[in-house]
Amino acid sequence: MIFLDIQMPKLMGHDFFRSLRNPPKVIFTTAYKEYAVEAFELEATDYLLKPITMARLMKAINKLEGISVPDVKTEKIIDNESFVYLRAERKMIKVGYGDIIYIESMKDYVKVVRESDKPIFVKQSISSLEELLPSHLFLRVHRSYIVSLNKITAVTNHDIEIGNTEIPIGRLYAQQLNKSMQGRTEE
Repeated sequence: MIFLDIQMPKLMGHDFFRSLRNPPKVIFTTAYKEYAVEAFELEATDYLLKPITMARLMKAINKLEGISVPDVKTEKIIDNESFVYLRAERKMIKVGYGDIIYIESMKDYVKVVRESDKPIFVKQSISSLEELLPSHLFLRVHRSYIVSLNKITAVTNHDIEIGNTEIPIGRLYAQQLNKSMQGRTEE
């Protein structure tokens, strides 16, 4: 796997990539959107426009790992095999989707509460983390909370219960939660 800039000093990135006998997976990085079509014709895994945000970089890396949005029939199998890398404690920590119980925003950090281990604290916004997570498994239910839909044990008009933990439902998020819950009961 390589990250490859489009405009390099003596050679264009896509020309360099074409010259490789056994090209690896590639993510092109550039400040120029006009080369995107050509990059995808070369079967690039992703195309990142500068400046690159951490959320967008992580999404591209997860794409490299073969994570895709599964269809409903395979969701249960893939839950335990899919993951996201999160930067915490000066390292990238691999966190399985099936291990995440809920995520709570705490000013400049988010707390990721997991089943298998202690919570981890990630320095990023809850919105950027929400972009990394598959929407069929996770739902934002409050400006400060994202929950794993598979971990919900009960729902009231005002909160969600996950085991003994009560998580408030934000007024702006209630309608989306209701749609999501109805979709799950019909399956």
